[in-house]
Amino acid sequence: MRILAGALGDCVHVAGVSRFLSIAEQQGHETLFTGPATDIESFVDAIHNFDPDVIGVSYRLTPENARLLLQEFWGVIRAAGLSDRRFVFGGTPPVAAVARELGGFEAIFDGSEAPDALIRFLRGEPAQHDQNIIPPQSTIARIQWKAPYPLLRHHFGIPAFTIEPTVEGIAHIAEAGALDVISLGADQDAQEHFFRPDLQNPKSKGAGGVPFRSEKDLLRLREAAQRGNYPLLRSYSGTADLLRYADMLVRTLDNAWCATSLFFFNAMDGRGPLSLEDSIRDHLALMAWHGARDIPVEGNEPYHWGMRDAPDVISVTASYLYAYNAKKAGVRDYITTYMFESPNTLSNRMDLAKALAQIRVAEAFADADFRIWRQTRTGLLSYPVDMARARAHLAESIYLQMALRPAIVHIVGYTEADHAATAAEVIESSVMAQQVIGTALYGQPDMTADPGVQARAGELVEEAHVLLEAIRRLGADAAEDPLSDPATLARAVQAGLLDAPQLQRNRFARGEIRSRTVNGAVLAVDAEGHPLTERQRLKGLGLA
Repeated sequence: MRILAGALGDCVHVAGVSRFLSIAEQQGHETLFTGPATDIESFVDAIHNFDPDVIGVSYRLTPENARLLLQEFWGVIRAAGLSDRRFVFGGTPPVAAVARELGGFEAIFDGSEAPDALIRFLRGEPAQHDQNIIPPQSTIARIQWKAPYPLLRHHFGIPAFTIEPTVEGIAHIAEAGALDVISLGADQDAQEHFFRPDLQNPKSKGAGGVPFRSEKDLLRLREAAQRGNYPLLRSYSGTADLLRYADMLVRTLDNAWCATSLFFFNAMDGRGPLSLEDSIRDHLALMAWHGARDIPVEGNEPYHWGMRDAPDVISVTASYLYAYNAKKAGVRDYITTYMFESPNTLSNRMDLAKALAQIRVAEAFADADFRIWRQTRTGLLSYPVDMARARAHLAESIYLQMALRPAIVHIVGYTEADHAATAAEVIESSVMAQQVIGTALYGQPDMTADPGVQARAGELVEEAHVLLEAIRRLGADAAEDPLSDPATLARAVQAGLLDAPQLQRNRFARGEIRSRTVNGAVLAVDAEGHPLTERQRLKGLGLA
C-alpha cells in the first residue's frame, strides 16, 4: 500500500505524522512525506504524482483555523476529482472534533486511541474497536493478531462475600477494552476446596479474591467478559484435585492457559494439601493434560524462588527445570514468566541480567514443536505504598521489561501494596502500561547490550549448570531422568540444592541458605556474608 501524509496549511508540527509514516514503513508500506506547512495546491500535486492508496492529513493548530482550512481542502479535493480516495486525519482532540464534524475522513486519530490503533488501521482493520468484530478468542492467535504490541493481562477478583462486584468489574474492564486477558484472582477456598464444600470456611469467604463456588458462578464471570474487546479469561489453577479443576476451568471459562508450578502451591508453602513430592508429580500430570489438549501452559516456578530471597542462580535453574519438564510433558506453547524486582533489592542491570540468563536456559529448548512466549510482570512485593510513587514504579518497571520484547505483559496494578485493584484502577494501570509500551516499541535503546548485563547473564548460566549437574548426580542411582523425577526433585529441595532463606523451619526444605544483595545481584553467602560460588555452596552441603 502507498501512503502519503503531511502537515497541512500553516501547521509545522510533524511529529505525529512522522510517527504515522514510520509505523507504516515498519508494516511494509511505501510512504511519502509532503513535509511541514504544505499548502493545499502542493498537497494535491503530491497526490497526483505519488498516486497513494491512503492520504494522511495532519493539523495541530486552532480549531477555528482548521475549520476554514479543511473546508477549502475538501473543495479543492472535490474539484480535482480525488474525493473517492481514502483520507485519514491526525490532530489535537479539538481539531479532530472539527474534522469529524466536516466528515470525509475514514479514520481520525487524536492521541486518545489505543496505541495499537494505527497498526490495526494499517492492517485494514477498524482503528476504533468495532463491537461487531470479536478479536481472536485463543491465546496464541490473539498474540499473533496484536503483535508487535503485547497482550495485556491483569489479575482481577474483588475480595467480597459474593461474586457480584467481580461480575460488574469484569464487564466494566471489557467495555473499556483495557485488557486482553483477565486473570481471575480466586480466594483460597476456591483454589483448594472447590470440590469439598465441607472443608470450606465461611468466615474466610472472599479472603484474597473472588469467592466462586460453583460452575454457574464461573459461567457468569465469563459471560460478563462477552462485550467490549472480548478479553480472554483464565483463573488460578487449583491446589487440590488438579486435573478435575483444570477440566472445570476449560469447560466454564474456556481457560486461556494453565499456570502451574513444580515446587509450590502445596503443603510446603501452605497453599494446598499435597506433599512436595506429590505436588511435583501432580503438576507434571497437569502439564501433560493441557499439552494433550493443545492448551498453553505458563510456568510461574522461577519467580517463587526469587520472592523468597533465593539467590539468582536458583531462579535461573528453576527456569531450566520448568522448561525441560514442560517440553517433556508434551506442552506445545509454553508461556515463560519473568517477574522483575523479585526480590526488590535487585538493581535494574542485575534484574535484566537474571532475566536474560533465564531466557538462555529456557529458550534453548524451543523448536517447532515447543514454542516459547515471553511474559513479563512487575514484582508483587516491589510496590511502594505511596500511590504517586507506585504509579511511577509501574511505569519504570514496564519500561525495563520491554527490553525483553514480551508477547504478554502481566500488569500488576499500582495499588498492589495497599489493596486489590478495583475495575477503575485496573483500567488506569492498563492505560499507563499502554503509554509505556508504545514509547518502548517506538525506539527503545537495547539495554540488554550493556556489557555488565551480558557478563552477569553468562555467569548465571554457568552457575546454573553446576547446580543442575548436582541435581542429576543426586538422582542418578534411582531415576532414569533425575531432572523430571518427582522424588529426585523433592530430594533436591530437602537436601538444600534448591533452597531459599524464607523456607527456614519448613519440614519439606532445608531452609539454611543465606543470600545477600551485592552490587545489585542476589548471591548465596556464607555465615560471614562472603559470596559463594555454586561449587563452594555445594561443597558446604557435602554434595559437590
